[in-house]
Amino acid sequence: MIELLNNQLSFRFPEVHQKAACSIDFQRTLRIPDDNREYPLPPGLGRFPVEHVDDFANKLPDTWRTHGGVFIPMYQSEALWINFSGDYPCAVKIAAGKINAVSGETWSNGLSADPQDYAVIPEQPWLDGFNVSEDFIRQFVAMPLGEGFTAEEQITGKAEHGGLQIIVYPMKHDIYVEHFERTVQADMDYLDMPAFLRRSVCESAPLDMGLAPGGLMRQEIYEDEYGIDAWDQDNGFRCFIHLANSEQYQMITGHQPPHQPATAKDYTEADLPWFDYYDDSKALAGSDTLGKLTSVAAKVIEKGKGLLPDNEPVQPKIIKVISKGNLVRDGEF
Repeated sequence: MIELLNNQLSFRFPEVHQKAACSIDFQRTLRIPDDNREYPLPPGLGRFPVEHVDDFANKLPDTWRTHGGVFIPMYQSEALWINFSGDYPCAVKIAAGKINAVSGETWSNGLSADPQDYAVIPEQPWLDGFNVSEDFIRQFVAMPLGEGFTAEEQITGKAEHGGLQIIVYPMKHDIYVEHFERTVQADMDYLDMPAFLRRSVCESAPLDMGLAPGGLMRQEIYEDEYGIDAWDQDNGFRCFIHLANSEQYQMITGHQPPHQPATAKDYTEADLPWFDYYDDSKALAGSDTLGKLTSVAAKVIEKGKGLLPDNEPVQPKIIKVISKGNLVRDGEF
């Protein structure tokens, strides 16, 4: 089952194992400069509010009602990262506009091992963008559908889906027991990160928005060390996350959307920290398809629209290195 609790999606698989569960939330963040320079991890600025589609069905397009799921408000050119938490191993596929953010392939429900098209929780603590090359991603940036910026439009030539799509599969019961419940010591690598340490520790726009590739950031997407046969693909749950323009979000829900995040320049000049995550797990190669995407800033120039606003280069002064060893486990109590 999937539940929406405190603005995060909680996936639970009690039919597989009583501990089989994980959570996914969507973190607001500043948009890193889109100038082909490499940037460290930006901070998390809190969760996006998440709303049930069914709670506002009479105000939403037919396609949203058909897809179900949830929606979040985003400003045009605002960025997000996806935060994973949980101790029980799960395989998670993330797509934007039904384009797989790891492999660049079009959406399918099942998992693929070659190329690997999913991440593994808890080894993968988060995902900030499209897997464009080994050790690098391009940040998820919200753009209206229909203007040619999104990964979906650049790869398929169509603006059909938008939003995010997620499917989660838990580790098979027998595999979990073999790996974790027959070991003498608890594996302290499976750590959950407390919120305070998480890397910190509108004009009339169409309702549908999608995710486009933004600035370049160093981030590894880790290889599945368990193998594809470890995942229970008979017991997966999927969710469609629609992206609503922030102004229209207020019209739909009556709720004030979050304020716009600070720019990278303002944040850096305030001497606030950026982050670097260290883990010695093997990283996946980048996707050739995603590596050919044109970033938002380059697309703006290509369209003859000048320069992307608030896109000045920055020099982060404070970079905090975090690793699994820094994290404090949120155990059962």
